[in-house]
Parts: sequence; C-alpha cells; structure tokens
Amino acid sequence: MNNTASSSSSLQLKHLLNATIIVAALGYFVDIYDLILFSIVRIPSLKTIGISEFDSAKYGGWLLNIQMFGMLIGGLFWGILGDKKGRLSVLFGSILMYSLANILNGMVSTLPQYMVLRFVAGFGLAGELGAGITLVVEQMKKEHRGYGTMIVATIGVSGAIFGGLFGYYFGRIGEGWRICYYIGGTMGLALLVMRIGIFESGMFHKMKEQTHIQRGNFFMLFTSMKNLKKYVKCILIGWPCWYVIGILVFYSKEIAAALHVQGVIVPPLAVAASYAGTTFGDLLCGLISQWLKSRTKTILIYLIATVVALIFYFSLSNLSTTAFYWLIFIVGVGVGYWAVFITIAAESFGTNIRSTVTTTVPNFVRGSLIIISAMYTLSQTMLSNFFENLSHEKIIIDAAIITGIIVMALSFYAVLRMEDTFHKDLNYVEEQ
Repeated sequence: MNNTASSSSSLQLKHLLNATIIVAALGYFVDIYDLILFSIVRIPSLKTIGISEFDSAKYGGWLLNIQMFGMLIGGLFWGILGDKKGRLSVLFGSILMYSLANILNGMVSTLPQYMVLRFVAGFGLAGELGAGITLVVEQMKKEHRGYGTMIVATIGVSGAIFGGLFGYYFGRIGEGWRICYYIGGTMGLALLVMRIGIFESGMFHKMKEQTHIQRGNFFMLFTSMKNLKKYVKCILIGWPCWYVIGILVFYSKEIAAALHVQGVIVPPLAVAASYAGTTFGDLLCGLISQWLKSRTKTILIYLIATVVALIFYFSLSNLSTTAFYWLIFIVGVGVGYWAVFITIAAESFGTNIRSTVTTTVPNFVRGSLIIISAMYTLSQTMLSNFFENLSHEKIIIDAAIITGIIVMALSFYAVLRMEDTFHKDLNYVEEQ
C-alpha cells in the first residue's frame, strides 16, 4: 500500500517536473529579469547618456511606456503566430529577439537608440510567457494544471530578484548597468539550446489537422459579446499587479521621500523586495487554488489582502528604509497571483485562439501600464490645479492612492463576474 502511494507520488512529481515546465519556467525567469531590468538601471543608465537624475523620472517613464507599447504589439504578433504555426515557434523566435535586443541595450549611447531598443526588447518579451503557459496547460491533466503554472510563475518571477541584486551590485560600478543587459541577453541565448528537446502541444496538432478551423483569428474575440466581456475581465484582473510594479515600485524612491522615509530607497532593492514577495505569493497562491479548487476565490482573497497592504503602505510615514522594504515585500505578496491569473486566461478560451489569448492578456496588462501611468500623471495634474495649497509630497501620495482605488475597483468587479475555470476541459475550439 505504501509502495503504491510512494510510486504514485513519484510519478506525479516527475509529471510536474517535465522538460516543458522546467524550460517554460527558466524562460519566464529570463523574461522577468529582462522585463524589469530597465526599472532597476533607470537612473544610472540615463545618467550615462546625459539625462540628469531630476529628469530620469520623466524620461524613464517615456522609455517604460515605449517598452510596454512594444509588448502590446508583440503580444498580438506572437499570440497569433502561436495559434497559426505552433507554440514552439513563439518560444524560439521571441527569446532570440529579446536576447539580442538586450545585448544591444547594453551598448546604447543616445536616448533615441534607447527608445528603439526598448521597443524591440518589449516586442520580443511579449511572446515568452503566453507560449510557455499554453504549452503547460495543454499538456497537463486539469487536476494538476495549477501546479504546473505555479512552478513556471514561481521560478520565473524570481528572475526579478536576481535582476534587482545584479542591478544593485553592478549599478555602483561605473557603467556596470551595461553588464546587467549583457547577462540577460546571454541567459536568453543559452535557453535556445535547452529548447531543442521540447515537443509541440498534442491539442494543437489535433486541431491543426482540421483545416476548416480558423486559428489565431484575434477578431473572433469581438464577434461574441460573451467572449469580449470574458477577455476584458481577464485583463482587468491583472491590473493591480502592474499598478504595484509600475507605480509603487518604479517610483518607490520618489514615493518614499514623500512619505518621509528615513533614508534613501534604492530602486534595485525595492524591485528585489517586491518580487521576493510576489515569488512567495505566487507559490502560496497556486497551492491555495489547488486546495480550494477555485481560481476566482483565490484571486479574490489576494485582492482583499492587497487592499489591506496598500492601506498600511500609504498610511505609515517616517519609517526606516528597512521597514519600507518590508512593506514593499508585503504588497508584492498581495499581487502574487500572476500564475493563477494567467491560468484563468488560458483555460477560458478554445485551442484555436488559446495562444492568442494567453499571450495578449498578460501583455495587455503590462501594456495597460500606459493607461495606469496616465491616470497617475493626470491625478497629479488635477490635484495641483484644483488644490493649489497641496504640497508636492501630498500630490504624489494622493495621486497614487486615487490611481490605486480605480485599479482595484475594476479588478474586484472583473473577478466577481468571472467564471471559475478550475475543472474546465480544454480540448475544444471556439466557433467562428
């Protein structure tokens, strides 16, 4: 009896640690490392090419938005390609593009060069996660899919921790930020060798044999109001993740100063603290969703936890730098539901547009940082225009709070109206 149970556990562990999951996880590790790298080296890299630290927030915001715009366009391209040509074509093409782009990012000497290469890097980054998650969920039993995506996200998100630590160390060495880009690009190229032994999804092969089925038709999401609503809700569920990353972490130095934190916050360490929390949160979130056998209930718990963490984040002042980093860690735990959020997107649509959805949804969430940043900037402008006596510090904090309220409200609405997909069979297609 015990031997049978032991054998069953070993088979389950072997199933969860198959090559597809490991390669997808390592690919996402490099993806996150490269994705977050600019936030880490923003100030030293812009200083090297002649931008003052005072202007780094403005030009840094521009470059981040350009990268996110690249991800929006790239998400469409790679997602459609994954449904038309296969998931593996995306895994190889996207990682090659963003690896080369990040190596070239380490060689920039002007702002226009930086802008072009951040767009190209964003375009390439857009394909990695969606293709990897699509392969994983299509190759696993529905009872275990949550574990597979949990492993991918937990290992992947930890890439930001390494990025933060590398950025902190090399950022203090002359133009060491260039080394950080070279490391990311080199890791990506090394992954190409590992992907040679990965096989295409069986579901995709079976669907491909049926030539009458339309594959990768993005507009199929708009021909049905039910599908359109479901698609938009998938995107809104993920908004808080990039509100935290794109506002609270990206501008952590400025926000901490406005909250009168006793000391200077170092952005690379803030990124590392945030993603350390997110890594722990993703691991715990995957386990909770498997225990509850519900994706939506799990995310709802995490959204409530995020609101509580944000209340502490904005209400506490005069903290030490160590205490502020711990706050960032806690907020990171709250938005550590990225794996379950992507799993919902993958499970919500048929095989013929699954890659399109699973690739575009996280990239539209990332790209929606443009909207979130615009809300943050507009809130600051409106507060300064309508309340002339408000201090600059008060405007920064209040604008972040207003933006957070809007983002969290939309996400709560989306998850409460979303179908739970835990028990859903994925071997089906969407009708035209």
